Amino acid sequence: MSTGSPKGATLSHHNIVNNSYFVGLRLGYNWRTIRVCVPVPLYHCFGSVIGGMCMALHGITLVFPSAGYDSRANLEAIQNERCNFLYGTPTMYIDMLGQPDLHKYDLSSVETGYTGGSPCPPEVMKKLKTHMNVKNMITSYGTTENSPITFLGFPRDNEELMTQTVGCILNHTEVKVVDVSSGEVVPLGDPGELLIRAFSVMLGYWDDPDKTNEAITKDRWYRTGDIASLDRFGYCRIVGRIKDMIIRGGENIYPAEQFLHTHPNVQEAQVIGMRDERMGEQVCACIRLKEGQDCSREEIRDFCKGQLTQRQEISHFKIPHYVVFVDSYPLTASGKIQKIKLRKEMEKKLGL
Repeated sequence: MSTGSPKGATLSHHNIVNNSYFVGLRLGYNWRTIRVCVPVPLYHCFGSVIGGMCMALHGITLVFPSAGYDSRANLEAIQNERCNFLYGTPTMYIDMLGQPDLHKYDLSSVETGYTGGSPCPPEVMKKLKTHMNVKNMITSYGTTENSPITFLGFPRDNEELMTQTVGCILNHTEVKVVDVSSGEVVPLGDPGELLIRAFSVMLGYWDDPDKTNEAITKDRWYRTGDIASLDRFGYCRIVGRIKDMIIRGGENIYPAEQFLHTHPNVQEAQVIGMRDERMGEQVCACIRLKEGQDCSREEIRDFCKGQLTQRQEISHFKIPHYVVFVDSYPLTASGKIQKIKLRKEMEKKLGL
């Protein structure tokens, strides 16, 4: 997985060919003409499997905007090549939406946007529809270890609910959610660790049997390390990463950046835990403001007080203790935000 220490996930032809085949079927690649703008890197499974392998199996056209990531080049490619599909991580979409001359581009050809890599904030998905003519947004969840896609979904009638999920279980895939401590399956709707068993699960980590045994159980369940919940229709909601969980004074807090995106001055937000001598950890919000906008720590904290997220009031212990305004975030080559590096940067900045 690209967000932690590098490990070689060994994937077979059986893994990636079948995964791209079933993903393509669900996306409708087998019955219509598709031209995809692909800003994600080809050496990442998003570009290589959902891009390259889907092209080989389903005959879609891939358009590569630039040699290196360039949000303006993405917009030019959509306009000039009349792309009707758009791939991207949430950060890539946020960058495109943040272009000051976005309205100058002809994006009328776009029909569908596909997002993966990390949960896409609902506010970003709404702006893609209103500002970039993206009529439909497809959400997905996957890991390199699963070749990569496990959940994939289209908007349902209840748009609010859909923006809170990462889609429905892919074909021929088993999933379960278990209690982190006991390993027992939890009731539907309750959060726990997400486990996956399918054709897509990797053979193992290259030349690392110990890490392989930690990740894959004897009966071939892959432990994702993600906290999630399932509903009765097979839709999944990702709550957070076990390793990203913030423990403040004995309370477990899973970062939920989506709410902060609803602030009118916020372009992007990340929430991390910072060490604290008394409480163990404190919540830190790292915020990138929209161009030309200003805001204060107090305004962000006041914005959180008494507000609702997923129909529940934000508890006082979840309100950020630290609010730091940043110009950018440390990213992986595939566009994911590296929270480990971000945490180190904030520790240095705050003198912790």
